[in-house]
Amino acid sequence: MFKHICLFLWGASAALAAEPEFFEVFRSGAEGYASIRIPALLTTRAGTVLGFAEGRVRPADQAENDIVMKRSSDGGRSWSALRVLHDDGANSLNNPTVVQDRESGRIFLWYQRIPAHLKESSRETATGLEGPDVYRNLVLTSDDDGMSWAAPQDLTASTKRPSRATTIASGPGMGIQLSRGPHRGRLLIPFNEGPYGRWQNYAVFSDDGGKTWGYGEDVPGALVPDGKGGERSQINEVQFAELSDGSVRLDSRQFAGAKVRRTAVSRDGGRTWSGVGEMGELADPSCMAGTFRQSFAEGSRPGRLLHSGPDSTQRARGTIYLSSDDGKSWPVKRVLYEGPFAYSLLTGFADGSLGCLFEADNYQRIVFARISADWIQPTAP
Repeated sequence: MFKHICLFLWGASAALAAEPEFFEVFRSGAEGYASIRIPALLTTRAGTVLGFAEGRVRPADQAENDIVMKRSSDGGRSWSALRVLHDDGANSLNNPTVVQDRESGRIFLWYQRIPAHLKESSRETATGLEGPDVYRNLVLTSDDDGMSWAAPQDLTASTKRPSRATTIASGPGMGIQLSRGPHRGRLLIPFNEGPYGRWQNYAVFSDDGGKTWGYGEDVPGALVPDGKGGERSQINEVQFAELSDGSVRLDSRQFAGAKVRRTAVSRDGGRTWSGVGEMGELADPSCMAGTFRQSFAEGSRPGRLLHSGPDSTQRARGTIYLSSDDGKSWPVKRVLYEGPFAYSLLTGFADGSLGCLFEADNYQRIVFARISADWIQPTAP
């Protein structure tokens, strides 16, 4: 009886919660680009919302991409004009991934330079740190809430494995900064590395506020049989979330096997990882997705770890999931957007509300959704 009363109260409270509001941020075919894809998202210490993306000359993954940005000073309801942060001519700039250091306020925007004559699947892509056929890791920094940006730094030598990696890709999306545990304050950027089709996931990290960077070991168990006598990866684009004890959960799209999200956990701040596992409650049509630590447990109130992604065999039916046990289970979910829904990211605001930046309508738009604090699950009375 008590259970039925609780379910009734939950349903009534959820029904009363304000519905999400949607605001367009980027539109393909507008502002000088045939396609605008691959969002990155940051709510700064000051409460400014920054949205980043790839501005593409053609609708292709490597199409002379520029790194572009818009700012919002009202929680994502309105956005500035598009600003180009880096135009590298015919070279392609890919995979924006952003994080802010809490102490200094410095913002770090990671992305990769792909030489104009290469594609991700090109066999000519070379290993090593120098030469015309090498992917490079670049970083832009801002010390004034995203108003101005320093010239790009090349951090390839300290963040790329020289002997095996061909392609490299940050995120795309968001990095995190650990807030508890022995590695409190560590900045973490999720990465994957090729060769193409044999991707590995790893973490790039800094313990000195971004002055220096290093990288950890690959997640074990990435490669599985391809059914043709060879191997292929089951992981690729990835995001991180902090767990209750300061450990890190990896949330990756899948490329082989069951159509569910892949995961691994690091107990040492991203240096090493458990083997690849599955999150069977999170459907995945092989699409980058968001994960976000909204709160930790406090007293009788459970912590909230969130995931955004398609709940479908297609890139559609964008859904927000809630876990109160560090991602071991995901018992609560609500559909945010019924239509085509691809890459997405989550952020939080001081009042407990959420934001979700996502690709909508077959990559025609990138949209920001404002979500009330009790829309996914009502707060306890």
